[in-house]
Amino acid sequence: MSKLLTLFLCLCFHVANVTAASIGGAGSSAAAPLYNKWAVAYSKKSDLIFAYQPVGSSAGIKQIKARTVDFGASDVAMTVADLKREGLIQFPSAISGVVPVVNLPGIKTGQLKLTGELLAGIFSRTITQWNDPAITALNPDLRLPKKTIEVIVRQDGSGTTYNFTDYLAKLSKSWQSTYGRNFTIKWHAELTQVKGSSGISAALKKTPYAISYIDYNYVLQDDLDSVVLKNRENKFVAPSAEAFASALNNSAWKTKGSFEEMLTDRPGIISWPITMGTFVMIPQSAKDSLKTIATLKFFTWSFMSGDHLVNSVDMVRLPDNIQARVFKEMMTVTDSNGKPLQWTPQ
Repeated sequence: MSKLLTLFLCLCFHVANVTAASIGGAGSSAAAPLYNKWAVAYSKKSDLIFAYQPVGSSAGIKQIKARTVDFGASDVAMTVADLKREGLIQFPSAISGVVPVVNLPGIKTGQLKLTGELLAGIFSRTITQWNDPAITALNPDLRLPKKTIEVIVRQDGSGTTYNFTDYLAKLSKSWQSTYGRNFTIKWHAELTQVKGSSGISAALKKTPYAISYIDYNYVLQDDLDSVVLKNRENKFVAPSAEAFASALNNSAWKTKGSFEEMLTDRPGIISWPITMGTFVMIPQSAKDSLKTIATLKFFTWSFMSGDHLVNSVDMVRLPDNIQARVFKEMMTVTDSNGKPLQWTPQ
């Protein structure tokens, strides 16, 4: 965090002594490692009890709309209209990416080259064999097996699925017209459907000749084999924090402090084409001021003092101008009577 941004916070936040026993959140499975790591570090500074349910972005949005949790989490930003209708504010917490992963005996991570068009063909079942001419033409040095491609996908409502299908829709008109982009997809009947990122990882490991997609931190955590993808600059790139940062830097997130646009298929020589943000939603008007203040204090501390932990879970921290906008959003939260909440960073 920059000294300027820290000074901004000190000038803007009202001082108050607030203690809350616990807060609970639900949503993005991709964000779970980061939020849990922040919570462990924060517990050394506070008596807050933190609970998070990695139930998927779609379920997280539903739960915060129903006010059954103190914050919802999604890998897809809600629209301004939806936020206004539901009485919520929203801010990003970190940047990550979706990665196609394979279980191909004899082929190591980073060896298989794919494109968005090929992925669309594989996940729509118009391409069913690993030695399909279109795949072998792109990988002449690999001995691709004459085996059926086993495709594993998310069954539950997932921001990972939304970002993955958003990318496919941008690269394939056929995918756009047949499947589109969404948290849940009416997948081809031959695809294997499982719940959660951990479910994807487990199913992929026990299924030879399989392909799937998953959040980058699970690729490293579970030692999965990733592919390299052709990006918008026609360069084959591997997923990495640097590749996600490149996509971020070539977007309105960086130039305008705007985080409403998708980060898929961004320009940049090393940009990863399925980069995504992960977001937090909380009520604009606090039903329980103590819990809402505790939530705001937790995320403020995480940005101010927990930035170094973002890279440790293979995500990318938010630029300072984005963080400044986040804090301004936080300051708009009121109590049930419409008065600004009185609080200060932990």
